[in-house]
This record gives sequence, C-alpha cells and structure tokens, in this order.
Amino acid sequence: MTQVYQGEIQFRRFLDEQGTPVAELPGWARQPETLQSYYRNMVLARQLDTKIIALQRTGQMGTYPSMLGAEAMDAVSGELMQQGDVLVPYYRNHSLQIIRGAEILDILNYWGGDERGSASPGYGEDFPNAVPIATQSLHATGVATAFKIRGEKRVAVTFCGDGATSKGDFMEALNLAGAWQLPVVFFVNNNQWAISVPRSIQCGAETLAQKGLGAGIRCEQIDGNDVIAIHEAMADALKHARDGKGATLIEAISYRLSDHTTADDATRYRHNDELKAAWQKNRLNAYRTIWLRTDGGTKFRNRPG
Repeated sequence: MTQVYQGEIQFRRFLDEQGTPVAELPGWARQPETLQSYYRNMVLARQLDTKIIALQRTGQMGTYPSMLGAEAMDAVSGELMQQGDVLVPYYRNHSLQIIRGAEILDILNYWGGDERGSASPGYGEDFPNAVPIATQSLHATGVATAFKIRGEKRVAVTFCGDGATSKGDFMEALNLAGAWQLPVVFFVNNNQWAISVPRSIQCGAETLAQKGLGAGIRCEQIDGNDVIAIHEAMADALKHARDGKGATLIEAISYRLSDHTTADDATRYRHNDELKAAWQKNRLNAYRTIWLRTDGGTKFRNRPG
C-alpha cells in the first residue's frame, strides 16, 4: 500500500505551573509591558467573575457561566486581535468582550436578563453571546467568507468549549473553512468537561486539535494557561489568516475550575481531589512572580502572593 497522508499535532508550551520557563522564550516575552498587560486582564477577569457569582447567589443576577481557569485565553486574544477583526464568542468570553470594547455594565445587563446588554456600541461589529452550542462556529465562517469576498485583511475569531467540537455545526464549519481557505481562527477551550461529560469519554481521538486535519487546516494544541504559548499560537494564526493562507484550529488545554454554570453542581460528577489538584496548577498566582531585572528583561521566580 502507498501512504497518501500523514499528519501530526504539535503541543506548544513555554511555562510550567510555577511560571518557570521550560523552553526558549520569544524576544517579546523578555519585555515586561505585554506580560503585565496580560496579567492585569486576567486579574480583572477573576475579580469580575467573583463579583458576578456573588450577585447571582444573592438573587441579583441570572444564571451565569464562570470563566475560572480560562482567563489567559481571553487576556491574550483580546490584545492581539485588531480592531477590524470580528469576535464571534461563546458564553465564556466576557473578559474578551470587555477588552474588545464592551463595558462591564453591558456584561452585567446581559447576564442579568436584559438583552440590551448585547446592543452596546462598544461591541462594534463583534457578535453577541452564543448560548446554543457550536452554532457560532458557522457564523464565524460566514463572516470570514465576507472578508474573503471583499478582499479585506480581517479575521473572524470564534471560541467554543471541548463539548462543542462534538457537534455537527463545528465540523461543518471546519470543513467549509478548509475548502474555501477562510480567514478564521477556531479557538477551543478544552477545559476537560462538557457540563458533566468528561473529555475522556467524549471523543476517541487523542487530541481535539486533530479534527482540523480532516478539514485541511492548520491545527495545534497548546497549554491554555500559558500566556506565552497562547500569544505565539494566536499571533501565528491571525497572521496566517490575514496573509490569505486560511484557517487555524487551536486546542487550548485548561481545566474548568467552576461549575458549568451557577445552575450546575459539579460535585455530583467530579471528584473534589481532581479539582484541588487543578487549583494547585492555577497559573494566575504564578504570574505574580514576573519582575524586572536590571537589564530590562523578565525573570520568573517563586514569590509568595
């Protein structure tokens, strides 16, 4: 027999759970400004999340999907996307929406049950939240198709969870993006749980990223809590799309530190020891260790928070 195809998935990571480099850092990561901006975005996301959950628990907010454990993805992506790009979010991209121009009040209005929270001028051409699973993937390919027809160097960026990759909408979107070489980035937050369904039984493939291979698009897997890995992957994907080379699928490995939503009780299906272990790997505290050296570089060390 003749082998007609062979593919592989690369895993990108620069920092371990303590924030210590495990690979050669890119030049930009040796300067403080960008990393500090990412850290500020992540802290804001964590504080906003805590506040909204408190409001929900006291009856002042509707059902809410926490973004605990996914802060780095929004923090980086929001800084790298250009103003003319279009975000097609899922329901955990609150922080990214704020970075892109939405007001915190808009987020509070939306999750408080007021649909006017999706109508703020701050959203620009970005799409509103998509609560139905994976439908936003197809919306993003439609946006990207318009960009290609018009000859515009703009990119559609869409997010989803690992559960969405099992939906037909997601696979159809990948197929179209590959067939038409569309300028779109599919960013999958693989937080290990699709509500109560663990990743281990959701899909038989070794990675979710490899689903892009069948569609003929770039795909890779990254550490979803490593801001440097996210930066490098997203920057490459955006440039690839902007240069007319087509779509990219990024699978970011993370862990959902919260219940699926405030209407869920994860203790019914998830062992507490697993959650404790995930919290010990929480990278946000480790990023407090970033400090300036006298030569203007960046060093990572352990320092109590």
